[in-house]
Amino acid sequence: MRYPCNRRKFIQLAVMSGAGVAAANNFSFLYANDRHTTNLNNCPATTFIPNRVASWWTSIEDLQWPQKQISDKIKRRAEGFAKANIDTAVNFGFHIRFDFADYFGQLHGYYADVCEALHQQGIHFMEHYSCNHISRPKDEAELRKMNTFQRHHVLLYHDVIAAKYARYEGHLFNDVCQVDLRDGSLGYAPQYQLNTFCHSNPNYLDMHQKYLQRLLKEVPLDGIMVDDMCNYAGPTVCGCTWCRERFRKEYGHEIPSFGEKDFWGDTTKETLEWGNYANPVFRDWLRMKVDAITDHLKMIKTTMGEKSLMTCCSNTGPLVLNALSLDLEKLAPQLDFFVLENVGTNVQNVDWIKMDAEALLQKDIAAEKDNRPAMALSYTIYETGAYFGWALSRFWGVSNWCSTLNARLPEDPPDAMEQEAVIGKTNHWEKQFSDLDYNIGKDFAEVRLVYSRDCKVNGWRNKDGHEHWDSVAAWSEQLVKNNVGYGFVRSAALENADALSKEKTPLILDTVACVSDKQFAAIKTYLLNGGIAWLALPFGTHDEKGFARPVALSEELKKHRYKNLVMISSAVTSTPLQHLIATGKFKPVIKQIKSDKRWAVRMRMYNGKLVLHCMNAALTAIPHPTLKDLSDIPILVGLDSAIKDNEQEYEINTAAFSLSGLSVMSPELNGVQRPVSIVGKSNGLTTSRINLDGVKVYAVVQ
Repeated sequence: MRYPCNRRKFIQLAVMSGAGVAAANNFSFLYANDRHTTNLNNCPATTFIPNRVASWWTSIEDLQWPQKQISDKIKRRAEGFAKANIDTAVNFGFHIRFDFADYFGQLHGYYADVCEALHQQGIHFMEHYSCNHISRPKDEAELRKMNTFQRHHVLLYHDVIAAKYARYEGHLFNDVCQVDLRDGSLGYAPQYQLNTFCHSNPNYLDMHQKYLQRLLKEVPLDGIMVDDMCNYAGPTVCGCTWCRERFRKEYGHEIPSFGEKDFWGDTTKETLEWGNYANPVFRDWLRMKVDAITDHLKMIKTTMGEKSLMTCCSNTGPLVLNALSLDLEKLAPQLDFFVLENVGTNVQNVDWIKMDAEALLQKDIAAEKDNRPAMALSYTIYETGAYFGWALSRFWGVSNWCSTLNARLPEDPPDAMEQEAVIGKTNHWEKQFSDLDYNIGKDFAEVRLVYSRDCKVNGWRNKDGHEHWDSVAAWSEQLVKNNVGYGFVRSAALENADALSKEKTPLILDTVACVSDKQFAAIKTYLLNGGIAWLALPFGTHDEKGFARPVALSEELKKHRYKNLVMISSAVTSTPLQHLIATGKFKPVIKQIKSDKRWAVRMRMYNGKLVLHCMNAALTAIPHPTLKDLSDIPILVGLDSAIKDNEQEYEINTAAFSLSGLSVMSPELNGVQRPVSIVGKSNGLTTSRINLDGVKVYAVVQ
């Protein structure tokens, strides 16, 4: 997690570039699939469940361990974390871990004491480090850039002369770096001023495993976030002997020389747009790079055993991530926890709806992996940002990881707060008034949105340049704005006809171009069994490997005239959900009939009890008068609301639950609890009034 304030911004800049009525009333199928619930009794005995998580920040002075001032600071901070009701601390700092190879003794001694102090307070500790980088600014400009924007790593890098001889466990760092196909130089990530290690190099893997074994032996940690399991140096790495042999042996190809247009595409574009997806050899190149990272992660998990493992993945849906080899679905089988970097410190992040699809997709991947915890990581400078991040986590129904990020700015603000101070007040309120177990929460899923990893990895775009993820994100936005609960069906699940038919909620297939024969057979069986599907073309124009089909599979679907197959326009260019509602083909469980519709409501069940989470979709950011982040965007210092009428009135189908005894609560109301007012009941519909006066960001109704 090297670009935490605005990794999304970095990616964006780098790319620059009628049948539904019955389903809506069948409440036995409105809950998300059972894999979204967690029975903690089935979790491994050594596994802990993080919920209120915070970063344990370090500084260069901590290498002075075991001096008394360092030991005293550890004890003082551990006590502060306990008072703030933090249950899990995640290390943040000493990030580019092999920069500190000469100091591992002091570093591990420090972390061992941190673990002891936190464990005495009943708090778990997770290590967090970047495994496959080494700090190597190329010149003075890069050096100054790194010391301006990467200070939060805690910087201690080798002198340019010493770097030639730097090593660990007998392996020279320069010898295990990736090789850039453009000129044979060492792989380099200019956005972070780093040289990059090769995931296929057995000497690097040996070095990393030996370090990991030492870390586990010397530090009684509870888990590790092994970060940056990707290729930040981009699509032109790696051309080393090991990668060339792997591509030849496993895929039957030679790596083309840089500049061959049939493979590399238009290299006058931004780097992350390089590559010709029409060439199957290029698609195999991207697959091979992800395979190498996956094998690396398998080694890490095998070495760690029952210790909990997570890695970075700020997003997993957009096509651009192929260029960075970021693929959470491929890594998921090795992971215990799943983290989404959801929001940074600047004012742009109040537009949170655009992140909803990412959050729920991440949550779905975690749920499929033995119902493991998902968490949303929020960065902040001030208390307002910490509360905002917590509110998003609770709206999404995931654990909250709060992280101050003072060292991310060129200079720390004089009014910067301690980590425990920015989140303590919110944690205290939650423990007292709304201590819900998010790992047993079951989202209402009135529709199922298909996300195709196959479309992503094959680089599919339509004639207008839109990718499949654009459709998924557009649907997510429309569903949130209409308070319609949704879950995901991903490529692997789309092959299972029994699972598709088990649920009766509509299946949304919007521009799912890459479809396998197994997936198509399952979809046809689902439709034959009376399943409802909303289909926006194109569909099945390519197979799962990205090869074009002679005839699109949609032609066969249209000929059969399935009773519950509804043809719609894409959500990218229209509002199909509103059309389906207006024509009576879909009836949402909850319908707003009065007041401002920019309050988003998400329904979730906890052990059979209904809880509504309300999140303001019309937030306005209050910028700091002087502070800006590295993209020159003002830092978020406060939040306001554009909503003036907060007396919300809803018509809710209550055939499966009761609205009685519910109250509105929010940290913004302190201890005030407002009863939900029932103003009418008719034909199974309950009209209720939810008073959100005095709430700007978030409220829970329980």
